[in-house]
Amino acid sequence: MVEEQDERILATLQRDGRATNQQLAEAVGMSTSACWRRVRGLEESGVIRGYSALVERERAGFATSAILHVSLERHDAKFVDEFVSQVTRRAEVLECFATTGDADYHLRVVVRDMQAYNQFLDDFMFRLPGIRTVRTNMILKEIKTGVALPFKSKRARTG
Repeated sequence: MVEEQDERILATLQRDGRATNQQLAEAVGMSTSACWRRVRGLEESGVIRGYSALVERERAGFATSAILHVSLERHDAKFVDEFVSQVTRRAEVLECFATTGDADYHLRVVVRDMQAYNQFLDDFMFRLPGIRTVRTNMILKEIKTGVALPFKSKRARTG
């Protein structure tokens, strides 16, 4: 659990990860040295995992996106560990969730086109040991995507 001051810092960084320490301190109402110490603490504790650019996938040439519903044949540790290990290494897999319900895992995959998606299935997914089924939902339109957490403190609200 993070403190309210930390929530303000995190909310501000989620809006603008390129803000300087001076800009960040001004935005959250702290001295620059106190702000720097808090940011370093958030980084060292693992609350802040890293910094990256948000890339518009279609403008970057990744026109095809899908949600895969994957069920395993068996839930032996060997098969689960192998599945997780292989999936985490694939750049096309942006997200992977272990879930309840009809599928054991849900993956969000992005590729350049349908041919690349077919190749991803043939060369990777269908070759993984222990897979029972892979169902695909193609994403027709992205209505809302995001990575920012919904901090609730009064000063951290983003609109």
